[in-house]
Amino acid sequence: MAESFDVRRDHRYAPTGWFEDFALGEKFWIPSRTMTEALFAAFQLASGDNDPIHYDVEYCRARGHPQMLAHGLQVMVQAAAGAGVFPHMVSDSLVAMLEASAKFVALVYCGDTVYPMLEIVELKPQRTTGVLRMRATVHNQRSELVLEGEHGYLIKKRPAGTM
Repeated sequence: MAESFDVRRDHRYAPTGWFEDFALGEKFWIPSRTMTEALFAAFQLASGDNDPIHYDVEYCRARGHPQMLAHGLQVMVQAAAGAGVFPHMVSDSLVAMLEASAKFVALVYCGDTVYPMLEIVELKPQRTTGVLRMRATVHNQRSELVLEGEHGYLIKKRPAGTM
C-alpha cells in the first residue's frame, strides 16, 4: 500500500523550527560564492548603479584598484539568509524580517570568493512570537572579514499542541 504524500506537508528541506527551537551561538553557513563579472553585471542591471568603479576595469586600475570594486550592497546580499538553510527551518514560523544592517570592513573585488555566515546573538521572547537577532559576517578567500552586520527576524512561538 502506497504512503499518502502531501506536497505542502511532506516536501520539506528541514523541519519547521519555532522560536523556542533556536539557541544562542547557533550558526548558519551560507554557501561561498566567487564574485564573477556576471554577478557584477547582474547587480549593475538590478541596482541601476552605473558608477564605472563597478564595471570598468581600466577605470579602476587608473585609481589604484587591481580589479572592479564590488558595490557594498552587492556584498551585503551575499549574507541573505535565503541562500542557506535558515528560511527552510522557519518556513511555517517566520512572520517577517525586521531589519538588516551592514558595516563594510574591507574591499571586495571581482574574482574574490566570499564566505557568508549568520550566528544567533540574541533571542528576545514576546507573548506569541520572539525576535531572533543574527550577526552577519562575510569573509574573503584570505579569511579577512569584509562585512559585518545584523539581521532581525520575528519568529512565531510553537503553537499549543505541536511538538
